[in-house]
Amino acid sequence: MTATLTAAELDSADPLARLRDAFHLPGELYLVGNSLGALPKSAPNYVATEFERWATLGVEGHFTGELAWKDYHALVSDQLARLVGAGRDEVVAMNGLTVNLHLLLISFYRPTPKRHKILIEAHAFPSDHFAAESQIRQRGFDPAQSLVTLAPRPGEETLRVDDMLATIAELGDELALVMLPGVQYYTGQVMPMATLTAAGHDVGAVVGFDLAHAVGNIELDLHDWNVDFAAWCSYKYLNSGPGGVAGAYVHRRHVTDQTLPKLLGWWGTNPSTRFEMATDFDAIDTVESWQLSNAPVLAMATLRASLDLFDEAGGIEALRSKSERQIEFFDRRLDEVIGDRVSNITPRALEERGCQFALQVTAGDGKRVFDALEAARVLCDWREPDVIRVAPVPLYNSFSDIERFVQILDGIVQ
Repeated sequence: MTATLTAAELDSADPLARLRDAFHLPGELYLVGNSLGALPKSAPNYVATEFERWATLGVEGHFTGELAWKDYHALVSDQLARLVGAGRDEVVAMNGLTVNLHLLLISFYRPTPKRHKILIEAHAFPSDHFAAESQIRQRGFDPAQSLVTLAPRPGEETLRVDDMLATIAELGDELALVMLPGVQYYTGQVMPMATLTAAGHDVGAVVGFDLAHAVGNIELDLHDWNVDFAAWCSYKYLNSGPGGVAGAYVHRRHVTDQTLPKLLGWWGTNPSTRFEMATDFDAIDTVESWQLSNAPVLAMATLRASLDLFDEAGGIEALRSKSERQIEFFDRRLDEVIGDRVSNITPRALEERGCQFALQVTAGDGKRVFDALEAARVLCDWREPDVIRVAPVPLYNSFSDIERFVQILDGIVQ
């Protein structure tokens, strides 16, 4: 409980406090890991190792040693699987998030004249909206008829579970695909993924999630939730750096289904015969069959550095436990110091939120407040029309960071 403890007392009792020193933290306060994670200090060494291997081994680096580049993507498979609650055969690091969404939609959006609708949220991240809309058009359907959006009720900011379930049931046998975020990027609302997956399956739809704001932030159990597919980036909570390599998940029941349509590439075929250069596609019997090309090794090296720190922390369970303590402390200090001058539209219940706070300035001058925070080198971010996003990340943010932010914010909104 954080009800009476100070930031200093909480930091002193924090078993993960040591990990702060493993990161470079820009600015006076870095509270924007929901947009770009901080740089692990070990990452340059991981990259330098690959530069050295390139310099000394050249092309032989593809096949030499435990870091052989031809299998480099597999070095992070176990770690990613633990983070998303899946098997090693169900996850792969590859491409960028939107590329992965398109690859997965080719496989899992299979519209018919009767069942052709995709359900997304009205305030979806633009890339998700564009991906769904373009996939509908590619199949010869009209987004005006086939793209259905979920919106909060008038005067509300977050989606109600009952409304989501009612919409799925109402669409029924017209619904081909549910594609929602694991955590909504604007409000920070955590979606009830297990419940939504079951509801979608009940009406015969496929269910997938964009986990950009969920992976590395909240606990996930994709396999047991029976989620069909998911994709995520790694430059936010996974700290892989700008444009870092993304990830994809496909449930085990689908990975060996060779009837699924997919785009084919060299790296999705049987690795034992890949270099025989045959043109008969022999799909790998894991999610790796969705791969198109070999791993971007230098970019993936930074991801390895970060994921090793997740392991050092004791995994997502330990990090989420700290995050919940930080959330409770942040809530309390906002209530005590800021009061009704700023509201947080992120749900209050812990199970409905990750570490991001979506703050609205009651006086309606949120952009002025954000600009003042930026001038003070408090790094958070602004999302139109009126939200300041602040994310204390348990890997490297302290309780004292939260206290300092509240005090600075108080001075600005006086």
